[in-house]
Parts: sequence; C-alpha cells; structure tokens
Amino acid sequence: MVEIDQWIAQFPVCQYEIVPSEKIPFSEKVRFICREECERYGKSWSCPPAVGSVEECRQRCLEYPRALVFTTLAEVNDMAVMAETLATRGGHEKISRAICRELEDRGYSCLCLSSESCQICESCAYPEACRHPEAAIPCVESYGILVTELAEMCGMDFYYDSHTVTWFGLIFFKDKER
Repeated sequence: MVEIDQWIAQFPVCQYEIVPSEKIPFSEKVRFICREECERYGKSWSCPPAVGSVEECRQRCLEYPRALVFTTLAEVNDMAVMAETLATRGGHEKISRAICRELEDRGYSCLCLSSESCQICESCAYPEACRHPEAAIPCVESYGILVTELAEMCGMDFYYDSHTVTWFGLIFFKDKER
C-alpha cells in the first residue's frame, strides 16, 4: 500500500481515497454528455473521440490496480458563472501534476486524469499529432467515469455550496516495471 498519509498533507487536498481500479464506475452515459454538451468534444487530444472508446479507456485504467481519488476546493462568488468556476481549474491541475510526480518519484507508474480537457497549448493540435503527449492530462469524464457515483462510493463530498467548486482528480497507479 502506498504511504499516502505520510506525504499527501503537503498538498491542499480536501479529501482522498485509494480504490481498486476495477471498482471505478464507467458508463457510456458520460460520453453522451461529452458529445452533446461539451465544446471540446472532437477538438482535443484529451477528449473523446481522441481518447478512445469508453471500453478502451476502461481497459487502459485497469492496467493499474489502484487509483487515488482526490478533491481540491476553490472559492468563487457564484459557481453558476462558468467563467469564474473554470478560472479556478488551473490550481487543481497544478496539484494533480504534483501528486502524480510524487507518486512517480516514489516508484509508481501513473495514469493521471483530472478536471477538464487539457489546456497546455493555447490551441490544441488535434487532429494533428499532440505536441505534449507526456504532459497532457485527460478529463476524468472523457474516460466515461461517473464522478458522482465514484464520490458516493468513496464517501466523498461532491457539493458544498454555491461558492465552493469541488474539483476531482484521479490517478491510477502501479509499481514501475523493472
């Protein structure tokens, strides 16, 4: 087991849980929402259809036996104002990358999923080759993962109030192959 309790406190993480990867809930329903409601669908390497089918994503995740589910919080005046909400995402992304690096430094291979479509480049090169495949982090939902069901399964809070944004991160991990 990872000694997460010994080092996770150095990050501004609100809640976390380690879960077996096979318990993570995947669903085509999430992909439907991506396709019908997300402006990044078909425009980013970290979104569908570029990430593959939900089943391909599930199989990729199952290559890692465990997953660290964690949340960070951000304060806003009104969570319903999408521009204000999305403006807080950068902090969560930095934390996701730092936690992933921490796990890698401790000898684990990781697959990191985070809060939204990758925003490393000002303009994604999709459908041409990704400029930074080693740094791109796909969105949890882009993989077809039911975040609300996962939060419930982990006993984690999903909603606090209209002034608090809850960002979810998910890092699948396994011992590095030697």
